[in-house]
Amino acid sequence: MYAIVNKRCLAEGIYLMDIDAPRMARSSQPGQFLIVRTHEQGERIPLTICDYDAVKGVITIVTQIVGASSRQICIKEKGETLLDVMGPLGHPSEFIHLSKEELAQQHYLFIAGGVGAAPVYPQVKWLHQQGAKADVIIGAKNAGMVILEEEMRKISNELFITTDDGSAGTKGLVTDKLKQLLAEGKKYTHIIAIGPMVMMKFVALATKDSGIPLTVSLNTLMVDGTGMCGACRVSVGGKTKFACVDGPEFNGYVVDFDEAMRRQVMYKTMELDADHKCKIGLDGK
Repeated sequence: MYAIVNKRCLAEGIYLMDIDAPRMARSSQPGQFLIVRTHEQGERIPLTICDYDAVKGVITIVTQIVGASSRQICIKEKGETLLDVMGPLGHPSEFIHLSKEELAQQHYLFIAGGVGAAPVYPQVKWLHQQGAKADVIIGAKNAGMVILEEEMRKISNELFITTDDGSAGTKGLVTDKLKQLLAEGKKYTHIIAIGPMVMMKFVALATKDSGIPLTVSLNTLMVDGTGMCGACRVSVGGKTKFACVDGPEFNGYVVDFDEAMRRQVMYKTMELDADHKCKIGLDGK
């Protein structure tokens, strides 16, 4: 059992939780993920690590309610427990292998769409601790859906907010801000995009001719987190890869995003149906 030592609502349907897990907190690295299970018959839910504190012995996860299983996590309160938390899993971000001297020469741009701000946060935090520069674009539907803005502002070189309706930051898409920054002559050595699959696809299209390396995270494809189910199978550079065991981060220019998006919607009907049943159960009917 893993105790929830802190919980707060970041936005409608999005919750942050600190979990008591000392061993995982000591071994976690940016870019990795966990598997969470709420009860014996519960689904295995892969969640990227939002933060980790080896001194306090806690890991931080951010969960958005999208179906029955994510709802079961989010209704848990401080003081309650999760049955299983397994990890860290997946390959950490490649930049952790660079020396401090090499990192000092880098200027990263992170693009976070929606809940993608959660996995972006530990990467920017790690780079900040190493003295590397990282700008961040956070995109959301509206001001109420922007998460981790205050935390990100403390560790980023520059932070840009975009919203679909213009209620926070600038009105428009993250790709609009990306194109603007590049047009203004910003010199980035690497771009990392994490968020909805369609967002990452258009980031790749927008930067393809720039010559700037692009990394994307396919964490949203994962289901069981071990490669056994095959649900996160995706073509990368013409080869079959599994997001959970080969990633979750890949070269964004060689990912077949159209295939990935088709695979992503395969389970949507079942997910929505399960969520409906879950709501009935929560009402006690």
